[in-house]
Amino acid sequence: MNVFTGEMSAEQTRMNELYTTLKAWSDAYYNDDAPLATDEEYDRLMRELKQLEAEHPYWVAEDSPTQNVGGKRVMGIPVEHRVPMLSLEDVFERGSVRDFVDAVQKEYPETTFSVERKIDGLSLSLVYEDGKLVQASTRGDGRVGEDVTANVMALPSVPKKFELPRGGENNEPLFHHIELRGECYMGEEDFLAANAEQRVAGKKPYMNPRNCAAGTLRQSDPAIAKKRNLQVFIFNVQEVDGNIGNHCAQMALMETRGFKTACVFHALNADEAINAIDGIGYSRHTLAYPIDGAVVKVNELDIREKMGERTKTPKWAIAYKYPAEEKATILRRILLQTGRTGRVTPVAEFDNIMLAGTNVTRATLNNQDFINKMDIRIGDTITVRKSGDIIPQITSVLYERRPDRTAPYIIDHCPTCGAPVESRNGSVDLFCTNPNCAAQTVNRIIFFASRPCMDIKGLGETIIADLVEKQFIKTPSDLYLLYQDEVELAEEYGEKTVRKILDAIEESKKRPADRVLKALGWKGVGGHVARTLLQFYGSITNLFNYDEQAYLDVIDLDGIGPEIAQSVADMLVNKELKREVKYLAEAGVNMEYAVQTTQEVTALCGKTFVITGTLPTMSRDEAKSYIEARGGKVSGSVSKKTDYLLAGEAAGSKLTKAKELGVKVISQQELEWMA
Repeated sequence: MNVFTGEMSAEQTRMNELYTTLKAWSDAYYNDDAPLATDEEYDRLMRELKQLEAEHPYWVAEDSPTQNVGGKRVMGIPVEHRVPMLSLEDVFERGSVRDFVDAVQKEYPETTFSVERKIDGLSLSLVYEDGKLVQASTRGDGRVGEDVTANVMALPSVPKKFELPRGGENNEPLFHHIELRGECYMGEEDFLAANAEQRVAGKKPYMNPRNCAAGTLRQSDPAIAKKRNLQVFIFNVQEVDGNIGNHCAQMALMETRGFKTACVFHALNADEAINAIDGIGYSRHTLAYPIDGAVVKVNELDIREKMGERTKTPKWAIAYKYPAEEKATILRRILLQTGRTGRVTPVAEFDNIMLAGTNVTRATLNNQDFINKMDIRIGDTITVRKSGDIIPQITSVLYERRPDRTAPYIIDHCPTCGAPVESRNGSVDLFCTNPNCAAQTVNRIIFFASRPCMDIKGLGETIIADLVEKQFIKTPSDLYLLYQDEVELAEEYGEKTVRKILDAIEESKKRPADRVLKALGWKGVGGHVARTLLQFYGSITNLFNYDEQAYLDVIDLDGIGPEIAQSVADMLVNKELKREVKYLAEAGVNMEYAVQTTQEVTALCGKTFVITGTLPTMSRDEAKSYIEARGGKVSGSVSKKTDYLLAGEAAGSKLTKAKELGVKVISQQELEWMA
């Protein structure tokens, strides 16, 4: 992801934050089938980014989330889509629907519209030759997806072959090749059954039906896809080598061939389109499948072709998103949870309600400040909505229904160890004051061992919690002493499991120093800050020897403001963390940052690079880290201050601008020669 570095304005800083956040959310949603945010939250940040990019078009990065569709990782055999699988432009007001329809009909008065259910599932491409299914693939990044033919072949809901329609004087087939676009989804009962199996097998349950469907399609056993009863709705004929009419006619034809379609209404004007949207919305929670909106499409294919497409979305369709559903329930308990930093988070537990087709009994209360502002009390009647149809949120308290003798709720102790809680540095959050709290210990080690940090494979949350409870470990550095207890551990967990974990722990000693520093889990010290610090100090050991002047040194580093500088200064005088760094170093964990010799650094040091296109063997993030580790800087846009444009295949407009400005263009191989 190309992001801004160096000195930035407030707008650039915000765009930088939005690029990073939206990329992470998109990657988790499309590639890991484990969303980090609700659709509503994603849409809100995407709208903010679009507004900033509209105001500052010269800052737009080629790989901005507004310019790309979906996920990028392809796990199976890659499939290049002959016709790109685009996303849809979202709208949230009925007035926006009217504006869209009226604008189209003003230019093309003969236009009519299809109004369809927007099914919340996994987009698929189905290719048929002479009526036989020959290929099924996921959307991927819109250009390249993943082959899932074997799994789709196992689905009873997808016709494997159908009789070709015929016509004309000789009654010939109307087409031979057709590509259908559809949405694969899982019904609520099938979702519950699949999660029950996950729990019995000791595996993590899926978060919602959409993610379960995605995970099912992308696994290797077609029998599982068949067993989980995945369903597919067709919503478009993307390519066909014959004439079979307009969109609604095409959908009607495919229904006669055994396909389910998302098409519901044929609207002649804006009023009819809005009425259709209201009708779909009224029945949305009575359906056997999840929907998150309604799609309005131009029906006439020749008009679609004239209107064309944007980079990410077609101009001839929009998706209307329904507001989140709300229901009232009674708050029965407030549960407290302590995280790795000691932060105590309150969680509301209430009478079961059905929202967006699923049972809901809990919602986060965020912190004491949130509880105080809403004056939430146990026994209150509260309203809950499922934001983005995923994450429950409490929206209000019905004070008129409050029972007598309720009391304000106060968080005054840690639920795990019972120690008092306190605010830190003016934060609205409350933290456990006991540094030896078991909950903090467990979550701190979970973070340390996680994939983005030390990536200790096989060391999951359950085993870590058990190791802490049985007092095998108390700190992350204790992991590197576990080999001393190998015999006893083998009796607890099995010889094969323990050997695998110990080997993974040993392998983790080789992780780059910036990941080690990030793994310590100090507030504000993520990957970027860790790399910035280590570029200056050279090693984690040197960093922790500079505590006296740390703030003055750190505040001068690129991209680090006063708040982070103070946090780093506090980290370097923390006695517990200094001991942990000492023990990690003694255990043989890598403390040295991978900076080359002085002569090697000079070629890149202080130079500003922009990255564009697809590189032969590096992702853009890897190239960015490679440059920064050798003293260079990476910017998101080409300017007169750019020293080099690192260009791969399909370089695009940045390459053109670089040539106009006389910026030197280099390849990945030339970059490696320089370094």
